[in-house]
Amino acid sequence: MLQGKFVVLGVTGSIAAYKAAELVRLLKKAGAEVHVVMTSSAREFVTPLTFQVLSGNPVVTDMFEKPVRWEVEHVSLADRADLFLIAPATANIIAKMAAGIADDMLTSSVLATRAKVLVVPAMNVNMYLNPITQENLSYLKEKGFYVMEPDEGPLACGYSGKGRFPEPEKILKFIEKLVGVSRDLNNKKILITAGPTREPIDPVRFISNRSSGKMGYALAEAAVERGGEVILISGPTSLQPPPGLYKYIRINTALEMREKVLEYYGWCDVVIKAAAVSDFRPKNYVEHKIKKGDSASMFLELEKNPDILRELGERKQKQFLVGFAAETDEIEENAVEKLRKKNLDLIVVNDVTAEGAGFDVDTNIVKIYYKNGSAEEIPKMTKKELAHVILDRVVNLLKN
Repeated sequence: MLQGKFVVLGVTGSIAAYKAAELVRLLKKAGAEVHVVMTSSAREFVTPLTFQVLSGNPVVTDMFEKPVRWEVEHVSLADRADLFLIAPATANIIAKMAAGIADDMLTSSVLATRAKVLVVPAMNVNMYLNPITQENLSYLKEKGFYVMEPDEGPLACGYSGKGRFPEPEKILKFIEKLVGVSRDLNNKKILITAGPTREPIDPVRFISNRSSGKMGYALAEAAVERGGEVILISGPTSLQPPPGLYKYIRINTALEMREKVLEYYGWCDVVIKAAAVSDFRPKNYVEHKIKKGDSASMFLELEKNPDILRELGERKQKQFLVGFAAETDEIEENAVEKLRKKNLDLIVVNDVTAEGAGFDVDTNIVKIYYKNGSAEEIPKMTKKELAHVILDRVVNLLKN
């Protein structure tokens, strides 16, 4: 996956800097061309000669040193990079990147690059967990940076906890997944819905379902990785939006979901409706909390919510439309009927009673039904892996 890839490795002033030498060796072995940029603090731990010998390329250490070639070096590195990797990344460099500071070769190159940037923090556990560091990391993720979580364990400072530099082999696997993803959704506008909806009964109660949103969020993250311009419309979840989204919209009710989906429907090329939208809502909302009183029962009258997916199918012009269905019985019959009635290009169906599938788990087992009448069983895998499988199918069908 890394054969011929141009990787710029930024090494900063952490005691874990010596481990970056092994990372260079592994990257070279995997076929990457590696160029190392060191901060002045990093040179206190490891000499530039070490990285020069391992990478086979000159090591950049000074913004104002005489360039090896007649070019603006930080711009040249930034332009050529397929991946910009900062490993280890100190709290200081993370703060500078979050603030947009460019006061040395490394920060200037990061600011100038359009490549994927992967940050691998390594520091004292208290520094890592400090709210300022966490806020800086969250901000970088929002701006499209990738962050690999540090390991937990004994630290060089004598503490133990989160902040340990991951083993180079583990970082390499993370890089291979990140760089190896095809950018086959470039210039495609994709709308994805995720999570449940909540239909209020009174100010403290609502009707909802067990959807966690994990499948929809995995699809959004995978679509961004493949170059898509992604809008994620999400019901209430505890999940953080993936980095690099074009737009992130939070809603609560099915009617709010319908409004936002229709607002952006004309904009998109692909719609993936992974949200679990409530079929019904209370007919009458009560302004004040309903008291239990002495009654042994309560009557709640419901009315039907609009079928958003069917409406999209009726309005479909250029859009490629993907539906999801969570079933418990007569799975094939229900899937085929929904595919036809809602004018879908494909539908992803799972039996939520099966172990390892359905709500609030990290894996899924599905069957994909296609417009041409064919079907495909997908074995148990993580929802992120399944997201790429689904997008593979979408890309192949878009080509035909």
